[in-house]
Amino acid sequence: MGSSGDKRPGRPRRLLALLCAALTGATACTNLPPPQLVTTTPSVTPSKPPNLTEVVVGIDTLHRGFNPHTLADQSALTTTLGALLLPSVHRPGPDGAPVLDRTIASSAQVVKAEPFTVSYTLRRDASWSDGAPIAAEDFDYLWQQMRTAPGVANAAGYRLISGVASRDSGKTVEVTFRKPYPGWRSLFTNLLPAHLLKDAPGGWVGAMEDSFPASGGPFTLKSVDVDRGEVILERNDRYWDQPAVLDRIVLRKSDHNGLVSALRSGNDQVSLLRPDQIAMESLNELGKTVSLTTVPRPTVVQLLLRPASARLADSRVRAAVAAAVDRDALITAGTGNGPSAQLRADAHVYAPSQSGYRPTMPAGIPGSGKPDLATVERLMVEAGYTQQAGAWMRNGQQLNLIIAAPADNEPYVTVAHQLQRQLAGASIPARVVTSVGDQLYGDMLSPVTPQPGVPVDSGVDIAVVPQVFGDDPATVLASNYGCWTETDSADSTSIPAGRPNPASFCDRALQPVIDGALTGSMPLADALPGIEAALWQQAISIPLFQLSDTLVARPEVTGVTAGPPLAGPFVGASDWKRVATERTSSSSPPPPTPTPTK
Repeated sequence: MGSSGDKRPGRPRRLLALLCAALTGATACTNLPPPQLVTTTPSVTPSKPPNLTEVVVGIDTLHRGFNPHTLADQSALTTTLGALLLPSVHRPGPDGAPVLDRTIASSAQVVKAEPFTVSYTLRRDASWSDGAPIAAEDFDYLWQQMRTAPGVANAAGYRLISGVASRDSGKTVEVTFRKPYPGWRSLFTNLLPAHLLKDAPGGWVGAMEDSFPASGGPFTLKSVDVDRGEVILERNDRYWDQPAVLDRIVLRKSDHNGLVSALRSGNDQVSLLRPDQIAMESLNELGKTVSLTTVPRPTVVQLLLRPASARLADSRVRAAVAAAVDRDALITAGTGNGPSAQLRADAHVYAPSQSGYRPTMPAGIPGSGKPDLATVERLMVEAGYTQQAGAWMRNGQQLNLIIAAPADNEPYVTVAHQLQRQLAGASIPARVVTSVGDQLYGDMLSPVTPQPGVPVDSGVDIAVVPQVFGDDPATVLASNYGCWTETDSADSTSIPAGRPNPASFCDRALQPVIDGALTGSMPLADALPGIEAALWQQAISIPLFQLSDTLVARPEVTGVTAGPPLAGPFVGASDWKRVATERTSSSSPPPPTPTPTK
């Protein structure tokens, strides 16, 4: 095809361009103005409007197990879910003292001194999310489990109960005690739906492994995905009292870097995490865009030197093991020099953040500071050991210890391995074993004993586990250091023989004082000095530090506070409100259109 036949549309424009270039007057080509120049301002795509009915909360841990009454399931998330999903007759007030929750009960009072009897009147409209009423059977179920199940937290008060009676179709509950119990307001928190759990396979533990069967609070549990790290809570449509402001709260797990990034971008509006020093520095770099608050948990990380162990039955050996401990290094390893490092626990019955806490650890005792190898040697020799080829031997047997910690649960596993290295430095070899909660706190730390008060050696010498604190210190004392007998109940056959405290500690000389503090016949302030001194002298427990979280909140969520002492920030989450801010408002004007320039 010849060039004369070229009909391409670009040809006339090229000829016109050549003609224009040949002309000296620019006006001859005014029908083709010069191309417009646009500034380099990037185009901005308006972000998706924020959902003001939803708050995303970043968390750094998410494990299975949500029973708030078991030692195995103690976590910030379990406390959170309990506050939002489970009814409690009393909740901590602003000063930590229990206050009647009138969304559940209209009254709770002592109605008889002999026998000591408390009557609860429940609201008639209080019900579980499946429509079943919150009633006396829920009280009875919790009582039965707390007095018989292994590995429960602070059960001494429940073991004083002799009966739970139902009146008025279950809406009046009369609880009778064998002895007076001044701490009765600490009972019947986080009630569980008995009608769903009592006949469920593994109901006490299994039914709450990865879910809640029903809700009796302002929110319900829509879904739990442990693998993805996400928990979704939605407003409980059956809730009978003031409904929650938010439609949904999403709990989303990430590592510390991811949480800081999500807070910076606004993808997370709130975060609750246990930061180390590095994470705290990153949080502080967020500046005034967030608020930071330390929230102590109701748990202290401790070392239990168990006298039920054949190897640690001698108090001199326990003291020698304590003398080999570098307590400061254990605290550093467990806290990462984060906020928990400021909550060193130097007492057994009060947590550092509690009102009334006073350090009771005597200066210079084994386990109070740096390792003292000379004291280790002296005490081991007094206990009949000799050092041979770098090992401690007695009756032809080398001293080898087993340290137990809950599996995949920090900081307990980290502390256990650090302790193992420290003991090796004192020629005391140890092996760390980790186990899931029900096996650890049931079979290993609370074995059934053939005779009351005579524990079976389960093979665990040292346990790195939590101690749970509450609003009644006398109950904490009796639950963690009191003796266990079948006579703790009017129906002695219903309690398995010997469900000891995790330390398997029982001192018959101290028991009358502990009982007096629990029942009010002796003021706790009078009982505590001698008990604390005895516990330190016998080297039963080495408390380390109180766990704490850092609550981070962006300004678009209002009403977020640390909450009452030991209760956590989610107690008030039904009043949280998300508001539009200048940065996230969907009503903000769109970015300006770039202006053309010549």
